[in-house]
Amino acid sequence: MPFSLFGADKISMADIDSIGHSIPNIILWAVPFMLFFTVVEMVVTYYQDHEFYEKKETIGSILVGLGNLAVTSVIKIGLLYFFIWLYNLIPWRMELNWWTLLPCYVILDFFSYLAHRVSHSQRFWWATHVVHHTGEHYNLTVSYRLSWIQHIKIIFFIPVALIGFHPIVFFVTNQLAVLFQFWVHTEYIRRMPSWVEYIFATPSNHRVHHGSQEKYIDKNFGATFIFWDRIFGTYQPEEEQVIYGVTTNLTGNKADPFFINFHEVKEMIADVRQAKGFRRKFFYVFGSPVKIALEKKRLQLQEVEEMEVSA
Repeated sequence: MPFSLFGADKISMADIDSIGHSIPNIILWAVPFMLFFTVVEMVVTYYQDHEFYEKKETIGSILVGLGNLAVTSVIKIGLLYFFIWLYNLIPWRMELNWWTLLPCYVILDFFSYLAHRVSHSQRFWWATHVVHHTGEHYNLTVSYRLSWIQHIKIIFFIPVALIGFHPIVFFVTNQLAVLFQFWVHTEYIRRMPSWVEYIFATPSNHRVHHGSQEKYIDKNFGATFIFWDRIFGTYQPEEEQVIYGVTTNLTGNKADPFFINFHEVKEMIADVRQAKGFRRKFFYVFGSPVKIALEKKRLQLQEVEEMEVSA
């Protein structure tokens, strides 16, 4: 039989249930292993008297992670319909070949880099990602902190689907990419061999991404491969000890998953309502999160000065 890559038949929407069952739920299968290694890290941290975990923050991470699993399971069929529809639109549909996982993974990781970078540069997208950065301690539970509304960023991955990868390959690749990011959220793996640090998003490289120091902010966006950051000038090696969190850390209940997920959305809506003029409103939605934070601090200082003058 001659080799065939493109020209696969369209997928009937009537077969969507069988397609859905054909996609292995890798992340769900991995949950027991993730919990096991998390407990091991907690126990080691306790006996070594390190401050890598904080009770409320850990509870918040776990609840956010459980909520993300629930949201994903609810919208899975809808996403599957959408990507099968895209697959059927194009004439260069790929056959279901498992070796296509590798090129799909690399290409998806590139678009993940772009989506991640945009999520740090525009507040609207930052609101779908900030959840992951609100932890002030770095440990394996930080990998659970995935926004419940992050799936709207699926639009950044439409080009990957339009290349023609089979939907099963696309969904399996996405799960593998998410799962890869579990192990990089730890203090216990320091530096790896130089060639590994050069190619992959290791714990050292990713700790930098979670840093709140000026030199670490908006660096190392790569999810699996760090060479995207080296190519596009966003790479920063780990130097001094990282201070985790965001420039303005959470002041509410750090164990409340709803507060963790929606605090930025709530603040964004409030800022838009108070802003005067379309330009200012647009700024508070799509402006740089860093610039918006600085602007809000400037306005707060201005208000204090005005109150002192009037007093």
